[in-house]
Amino acid sequence: MPKFTIKSTHKNELIDITQKVHHIVNTAEVEDGICLVYTLHTSAAVVVLEHWDPSIVDDFLTHMATLVPAGKWKHDKVDGNGDAHLKSAILGPSRSFPVVEGKLMLGRWQGIALAEFDGPREREVLVIVT
Repeated sequence: MPKFTIKSTHKNELIDITQKVHHIVNTAEVEDGICLVYTLHTSAAVVVLEHWDPSIVDDFLTHMATLVPAGKWKHDKVDGNGDAHLKSAILGPSRSFPVVEGKLMLGRWQGIALAEFDGPREREVLVIVT
């Protein structure tokens, strides 16, 4: 099962993984099917965002911080990352994409990102093409 590791460098960040997923799909020898991108963590998520304009990353992280602020959750008493778990649960650990004629189907401006909410850490991402 193809997987890769991503190292985050900040507590909250988006890491573009589009090319890594494209590479796995291109080598999977699946003509038409589905690509599942899944992270094995409860404080990270997989998202699809515009990856042309880098300001969308700042906007996204600002919105998530506003939506789920840090430092006010019961779980913070355990390990200080209650907001990270909630953000991950809202966004979800996976996304599915069509594979058509052996290629990952994304819109012109779409990119796949790992959303890190409790970094810096190493994160595993599974990519299943079937």
